[in-house]
Amino acid sequence: MTILDFPFMQRALLAALLVGMTAPAVGVYLVQRRQAFMGDGIGHVALTGVGLGFLLSTSPVLTAVLTASVGAVLIELIRERSRVSGDVALSVLFYGGIAGGVMLINLAPEGSNANLQSYLFGSLTSVSPEDIRVITILAVAVLAVTLGLRRALFTVCQDEDFARVTGLPVRALNLLLAVTAAVTVTVAMRVVGLLLVSALMVVPVAVAQQLSRTFSMTAALAIVVGVLVSVSGTALTYYVDAPPGATIVLLAIGLFVLVGVLATPLNRRRARRAEAAAGEVDPPRIDDVRVDAEVPGAGTMAGQAPSVVVRPAPIEEAPR
Repeated sequence: MTILDFPFMQRALLAALLVGMTAPAVGVYLVQRRQAFMGDGIGHVALTGVGLGFLLSTSPVLTAVLTASVGAVLIELIRERSRVSGDVALSVLFYGGIAGGVMLINLAPEGSNANLQSYLFGSLTSVSPEDIRVITILAVAVLAVTLGLRRALFTVCQDEDFARVTGLPVRALNLLLAVTAAVTVTVAMRVVGLLLVSALMVVPVAVAQQLSRTFSMTAALAIVVGVLVSVSGTALTYYVDAPPGATIVLLAIGLFVLVGVLATPLNRRRARRAEAAAGEVDPPRIDDVRVDAEVPGAGTMAGQAPSVVVRPAPIEEAPR
C-alpha cells in the first residue's frame, strides 16, 4: 500500500499543501514590516480559542479563528494608538493566551492534555474531513487577500506615511493583514502546531530572500519553499515516527542553512560585478578641464583682472 491509500494521509497532505501556500504568503508581509514574531503571539491567543471550543463542545478551529482574529486586531490597535510598544503587547498576549487556553481545556468535560498536545505541535491523524473543509475555505480567503491586494499591502508594509499620502486606507489594510495572519495561524495549527506556525511563516521567506532581489519574486519563492517543506515533511512522517510540525520546521531550517552556504559565493560575485560596473564610469580628471582666459577689455572694465571661465573639455567615449 502507498501513502495515498490511507484517507488520513490524504487529508494530511492536502492540509500541508494549503498550509505551505498560505503561511509564507502572509509571512512575507510580516517580515517586510519587521513583525516576524507576530505569528507566535497570535498562536498563543488561538490556543484560548481552542480551549473555548472544547468548553462549548463546538469546532475548535472556528473558535480559534474568532479568538485569534480578535487578538490580532487588539495587537494592531495597541501598536497604533497606545504608548505601549508592540513587543510589550505581544508579550501580554503570549502569557494570557496560553494560560487561558490551558485553563479552558482543563475545565472542558472532553478536554485533556492529549488534545492540547495535538494543537500545540500538530497531529496528522487528528485532521478530520470537517477540518479540511474549514481549512480549504480559510486558505482560499487568505490567498485572495495576500495576492489580490499585494501592491497595497506592500506599500503599507514598506512605508505607512507614503501610503497615506497616496490615499490608501492604511488602518483598514493593517487590520486586514492582522486578521489574515490570525486566519493563517489557525489554518496551520492542525499541521505544524500553534507553537511552530510562526517558523513556517518566516523561514521560507528568509530562504527566498537569499535568492531573489524583488518583493514579488521573494513572495513566489517563499510559497514554493513552504509547499516543498510542508508536503515533504508530512510525507516523511509516514515513514519515520516523528512529529509533523518539528519535521517540517527542521526541513525548512536545513534548507535555509544550505541555501545560505551556496548563496554566499554567488552574492560575493554579484557584489564584485556591481563594483566593477560602477568603476567603469570614472569621475572627470583635472586633465579633462579646459581653462579659457578672456582678453582684458573684452567684457571687462579697465584695470580689472581678466575673468577666467572654466569649461569641462569634451571627453571621448571609450571604445567598447
